[in-house]
Amino acid sequence: MATRQLIVQQWTTVDNIVAEEDGGLSFVSGEPFDDDVQSPFKDSVMGLIDSVDTLILGANTYNMSKGYWPYAEDQGEYGRKLNALTKYVASSTLEEAPWGGFPAATVTRDAAATIRELKQQDGKHLWLWGSLTLMRSLMDEGVVDRFRLMVCPASRGKGTRLFEDRHDLELIEAAGFDNGVVVLDYAVKQ
Repeated sequence: MATRQLIVQQWTTVDNIVAEEDGGLSFVSGEPFDDDVQSPFKDSVMGLIDSVDTLILGANTYNMSKGYWPYAEDQGEYGRKLNALTKYVASSTLEEAPWGGFPAATVTRDAAATIRELKQQDGKHLWLWGSLTLMRSLMDEGVVDRFRLMVCPASRGKGTRLFEDRHDLELIEAAGFDNGVVVLDYAVKQ
C-alpha cells in the first residue's frame, strides 16, 4: 500500500498571489465542471479528485464553501465527487460542520494530529483545499507532502502570497493548458 499524502491545492497568480487584497480570486481562469466538455485541463483536475478520498478545510474555507458545493449537483461529475469526499474542518470554534444533505464534516481541534492519524489508515490521498492559514500551520507541523499549484496567467502585485517564508520543493510534474493555466506539482523536501 502506498503511503497517503497530504496534497495542498492552491490557485495562484504568476507572482505568487493566492488571494487579492479584497480576498477575491478573480484571476482564476479555469473551471472543469462541464460534463459535456472533455479537455486535458479537466482531465488533470479530475485526476486529482480521483486520487483523494478526504478533503481537509479550514473554518473560513468551509464557511465559504458550505452554502455552494453541497447544492452544486448541477456542477456535474466534479461536484458529485467533491461532495462524496470524507471531510474534516479544522476549527477551534465550530461544534459541527454540516454539508447540505451529505454526511457532515468532522470538526477537528488539532488538524496536524488528525492528518497524522489519517495517514496511518488505508485510503487515497488527503486534499487540503484553500485554507491558507491552516496550510501554513500544517507546513510548520511538517505534515504537508505535496503542493499542486494552479498558476493562472495573471499577476496582481498586491494581495496574499502563498509562501511567506522559505520552503524547498521538488518538481514532480508540470503541465500547461489551453486556458493559460499551468499546473505545477511539487513534493515538499523534508
